Amino acid sequence: TNIGTSHIGILGSRENILKAKLEILEGMKIPKIIINNDNDLLHKWYEENREKIEIHTFGIENESELKAQNIQLRENGSEFSAVSTKQTLNIQVPVGGEHFVYNALCATQVGYNLGISNEKIIQGIAQFQLTKKRMDIRKLENGAILINDAYNASYESMKASLEFLEKYTGTRKIAVLGDMFELGQYSEELHRKVGKEVAEKDIDILICAGESSKFIIEEAEKNSKIKTYYFNNNEEIVENLSQELKNGDVILVKASNGMKFFEICQKL
Repeated sequence: TNIGTSHIGILGSRENILKAKLEILEGMKIPKIIINNDNDLLHKWYEENREKIEIHTFGIENESELKAQNIQLRENGSEFSAVSTKQTLNIQVPVGGEHFVYNALCATQVGYNLGISNEKIIQGIAQFQLTKKRMDIRKLENGAILINDAYNASYESMKASLEFLEKYTGTRKIAVLGDMFELGQYSEELHRKVGKEVAEKDIDILICAGESSKFIIEEAEKNSKIKTYYFNNNEEIVENLSQELKNGDVILVKASNGMKFFEICQKL
């Protein structure tokens, strides 16, 4: 559904990631694919191949076969109209964030192509449950809200999670971020881009651990007056948060799974 920067350290470029993902078409007798038409590389590929291959599109920005309109984003979910030339479905997504609107659009388009009824598409999305450690939101004993997104991380997913955190209003927002892996020569650049995202968002405190996360801190401090902490390990983060967290705070915890930030969430 996306061509981002995950595994770019192995594949070398976003163009190579696109090529690798499209290899799935080589095993099909009659190639048919559903794509996110708002992704820059996929949109370009669509324009170049729309006459050769059966391509079905979904999106929010670009004109697509299936488009989300009237989007209402909330902290714990969203709703939107899935509009096509044939019909409009009112979709309820039980998870917050615009990236899950894209996921629901994709699921709807898959449903159409598999002949699933509108009722089952709507019901299936409404009953969707996240994998543990992916945007798992719970209230802590001290009244703070924890967003556990410690399962994995790329620049794109970091940006999406920070945008989700920023939407909480009237509260103190804390981002606990760690290293993103498998970025190779692009590691410093992409960690610095995350730091710039933090600086541009309405976030009060940034806490980091990990070798590459130093670049997140550096870039955030360079571009904003945000309060920052850098720690050597997860235990130090937990110790700090135990003293720092207050009732009403919202805290996002996100890093590649190898950083084991899920341990932080378990101990809060």
